[in-house]
Amino acid sequence: MRILGIDPGSEITGYGLIESDGSRHSSILFGAIRTSKRRPFHERLLEIHEQLREVLAREAIDAVAVEGVFYAANVQSALKLGHARGVVLLVAAQQGLPVYEYSPLEIKSALVGYGRAEKSQVQMMVRLLLDLPEVPTPNDAADALAVAICHSHRAAREALFPQQKKPRKRR
Repeated sequence: MRILGIDPGSEITGYGLIESDGSRHSSILFGAIRTSKRRPFHERLLEIHEQLREVLAREAIDAVAVEGVFYAANVQSALKLGHARGVVLLVAAQQGLPVYEYSPLEIKSALVGYGRAEKSQVQMMVRLLLDLPEVPTPNDAADALAVAICHSHRAAREALFPQQKKPRKRR
Protein backbone atom coordinates (compact mmCIF):
# COMPACT_ATOMS: atom_id res chain seq x y z
CA MET A 1 0.00 0.00 0.00
CA ARG A 2 1.26 3.47 -0.88
CA ILE A 3 0.24 6.12 1.63
CA LEU A 4 0.73 9.86 1.33
CA GLY A 5 0.97 11.48 4.75
CA ILE A 6 0.33 15.21 4.99
CA ASP A 7 1.07 17.66 7.79
CA PRO A 8 -0.92 20.71 6.68
CA GLY A 9 0.07 24.29 7.36
CA SER A 10 -0.41 27.63 5.66
CA GLU A 11 3.31 28.42 5.71
CA ILE A 12 4.74 24.90 5.40
CA THR A 13 2.81 21.80 4.38
CA GLY A 14 4.84 18.65 4.82
CA TYR A 15 4.25 15.54 2.74
CA GLY A 16 5.69 12.06 2.77
CA LEU A 17 4.93 9.03 0.64
CA ILE A 18 5.64 5.57 1.97
CA GLU A 19 5.12 2.05 0.73
CA SER A 20 4.15 -0.39 3.43
CA ASP A 21 2.85 -3.89 4.05
CA GLY A 22 1.76 -2.85 7.55
CA SER A 23 4.93 -3.92 9.32
CA ARG A 24 7.74 -2.89 6.97
CA HIS A 25 7.86 0.59 5.53
CA SER A 26 9.98 2.33 2.93
CA SER A 27 10.12 5.99 2.05
CA ILE A 28 9.32 6.86 -1.56
CA LEU A 29 9.60 10.64 -1.28
CA PHE A 30 9.14 13.46 1.18
CA GLY A 31 9.35 17.20 1.23
CA ALA A 32 7.55 20.40 2.06
CA ILE A 33 5.55 23.02 0.27
CA ARG A 34 6.71 26.42 1.49
CA THR A 35 4.62 29.51 0.89
CA SER A 36 5.71 33.09 1.35
CA LYS A 37 4.09 35.17 4.11
CA ARG A 38 4.41 38.11 1.74
CA ARG A 39 1.94 36.63 -0.74
CA PRO A 40 -1.81 37.05 -0.24
CA PHE A 41 -3.31 34.17 1.70
CA HIS A 42 -5.50 32.94 -1.16
CA GLU A 43 -2.42 32.68 -3.39
CA ARG A 44 -0.64 30.64 -0.72
CA LEU A 45 -3.60 28.23 -0.62
CA LEU A 46 -3.48 27.96 -4.41
CA GLU A 47 0.25 27.13 -4.21
CA ILE A 48 -0.47 24.31 -1.74
CA HIS A 49 -3.22 23.02 -4.03
CA GLU A 50 -1.08 23.08 -7.17
CA GLN A 51 1.97 21.44 -5.63
CA LEU A 52 -0.02 18.69 -3.89
CA ARG A 53 -1.94 18.05 -7.10
CA GLU A 54 1.39 17.59 -8.91
CA VAL A 55 2.53 15.02 -6.33
CA LEU A 56 -0.77 13.13 -6.56
CA ALA A 57 -0.71 13.18 -10.38
CA ARG A 58 2.90 11.97 -10.52
CA GLU A 59 2.76 9.18 -7.93
CA ALA A 60 0.59 6.09 -7.49
CA ILE A 61 -1.17 6.57 -4.14
CA ASP A 62 -3.69 4.30 -2.41
CA ALA A 63 -4.64 6.50 0.55
CA VAL A 64 -4.05 9.94 2.02
CA ALA A 65 -3.49 10.35 5.77
CA VAL A 66 -3.78 13.83 7.25
CA GLU A 67 -2.86 15.17 10.67
CA GLY A 68 -5.94 16.63 12.31
CA VAL A 69 -6.23 20.00 13.99
CA PHE A 70 -5.18 19.76 17.61
CA TYR A 71 -4.35 23.19 18.96
CA ALA A 72 -3.60 26.62 17.65
CA ALA A 73 -2.04 29.55 19.43
CA ASN A 74 -4.96 31.79 18.48
CA VAL A 75 -8.14 31.92 16.43
CA GLN A 76 -6.39 33.35 13.36
CA SER A 77 -3.85 30.51 13.38
CA ALA A 78 -6.61 27.93 13.74
CA LEU A 79 -8.54 29.44 10.82
CA LYS A 80 -5.48 29.48 8.57
CA LEU A 81 -4.67 25.88 9.49
CA GLY A 82 -8.27 24.94 8.76
CA HIS A 83 -8.07 26.53 5.32
CA ALA A 84 -4.85 24.65 4.53
CA ARG A 85 -6.43 21.38 5.68
CA GLY A 86 -9.43 22.13 3.48
CA VAL A 87 -7.17 22.49 0.46
CA VAL A 88 -5.50 19.15 1.27
CA LEU A 89 -8.88 17.42 1.59
CA LEU A 90 -10.06 19.01 -1.66
CA VAL A 91 -7.02 17.82 -3.64
CA ALA A 92 -7.44 14.25 -2.34
CA ALA A 93 -11.17 14.31 -3.15
CA GLN A 94 -10.48 15.59 -6.65
CA GLN A 95 -8.25 12.55 -7.19
CA GLY A 96 -10.86 10.19 -5.73
CA LEU A 97 -8.56 9.07 -2.92
CA PRO A 98 -9.74 7.95 0.52
CA VAL A 99 -8.67 10.30 3.30
CA TYR A 100 -7.93 9.26 6.89
CA GLU A 101 -7.42 11.76 9.69
CA TYR A 102 -5.37 11.19 12.82
CA SER A 103 -4.80 13.30 15.90
CA PRO A 104 -1.27 14.01 17.12
CA LEU A 105 -2.02 11.71 20.09
CA GLU A 106 -2.92 8.83 17.74
CA ILE A 107 0.18 9.42 15.63
CA LYS A 108 2.52 9.50 18.63
CA SER A 109 0.90 6.40 20.10
CA ALA A 110 1.24 4.51 16.81
CA LEU A 111 4.93 5.33 16.39
CA VAL A 112 6.30 5.60 19.92
CA GLY A 113 3.66 3.81 21.97
CA TYR A 114 3.02 6.89 24.10
CA GLY A 115 0.62 9.66 23.11
CA ARG A 116 2.57 12.37 24.89
CA ALA A 117 5.91 11.52 23.29
CA GLU A 118 8.30 14.32 22.41
CA LYS A 119 8.60 15.44 18.79
CA SER A 120 12.22 14.25 18.73
CA GLN A 121 11.12 10.73 19.77
CA VAL A 122 8.60 10.57 16.93
CA GLN A 123 11.19 11.81 14.45
CA MET A 124 13.70 9.20 15.62
CA MET A 125 11.09 6.46 15.16
CA VAL A 126 10.37 7.74 11.64
CA ARG A 127 14.08 7.47 10.86
CA LEU A 128 14.31 3.97 12.34
CA LEU A 129 11.10 2.59 10.83
CA LEU A 130 12.00 3.88 7.37
CA ASP A 131 15.66 2.85 7.74
CA LEU A 132 16.86 6.34 6.83
CA PRO A 133 20.40 7.55 7.53
CA GLU A 134 19.09 10.64 9.35
CA VAL A 135 15.87 12.25 10.50
CA PRO A 136 14.03 13.65 7.48
CA THR A 137 14.03 17.41 7.09
CA PRO A 138 12.27 19.69 7.30
CA ASN A 139 10.38 18.69 10.46
CA ASP A 140 7.09 19.03 8.59
CA ALA A 141 8.16 16.26 6.18
CA ALA A 142 9.14 14.00 9.10
CA ASP A 143 5.73 14.70 10.66
CA ALA A 144 4.00 13.82 7.38
CA LEU A 145 5.91 10.53 7.18
CA ALA A 146 4.79 9.82 10.76
CA VAL A 147 1.16 10.34 9.72
CA ALA A 148 1.62 7.88 6.83
CA ILE A 149 3.21 5.28 9.12
CA CYS A 150 0.39 5.75 11.62
CA HIS A 151 -2.15 4.99 8.91
CA SER A 152 -0.19 1.94 7.79
CA HIS A 153 -0.26 0.54 11.33
CA ARG A 154 -3.97 1.28 11.70
CA ALA A 155 -4.84 -0.25 8.31
CA ALA A 156 -2.85 -3.40 9.13
CA ARG A 157 -4.58 -3.71 12.49
CA GLU A 158 -7.98 -3.20 10.85
CA ALA A 159 -7.19 -5.97 8.35
CA LEU A 160 -6.32 -8.34 11.22
CA PHE A 161 -9.15 -7.29 13.52
CA PRO A 162 -11.98 -5.92 11.36
CA GLN A 163 -14.48 -5.89 14.23
CA GLN A 164 -12.58 -3.10 16.00
CA LYS A 165 -13.53 0.54 15.55
CA LYS A 166 -12.44 1.86 12.16
CA PRO A 167 -10.35 5.04 11.87
CA ARG A 168 -12.18 8.15 10.75
CA LYS A 169 -12.45 8.17 6.98
CA ARG A 170 -13.55 11.03 4.77
CA ARG A 171 -14.63 10.79 1.18
